Amino acid sequence: MNALLVLDVPENAAVVATAIASGPVRALRFGPYVALICDGEIAIDRRATGCRHAVWYSCVAGTLDSRITRWDSNALVVVPR
Repeated sequence: MNALLVLDVPENAAVVATAIASGPVRALRFGPYVALICDGEIAIDRRATGCRHAVWYSCVAGTLDSRITRWDSNALVVVPR
């Protein structure tokens, strides 16, 4: 199981919603964060979120048992460590 931590603020709501809609990702509140949890890969398309670049590049607060393999202007991909 891997997790992507996103600060639970309104600006990141589209990132969370897009991650949940894109596959078997579930969201759990984890203190001031939303933990996006999945057994496999978490892939989020920036264009699907509607986020501007400033929000996109500041949305990640951390990872748990995972690593970021791609984070560019088009996608964010997190895989199990």
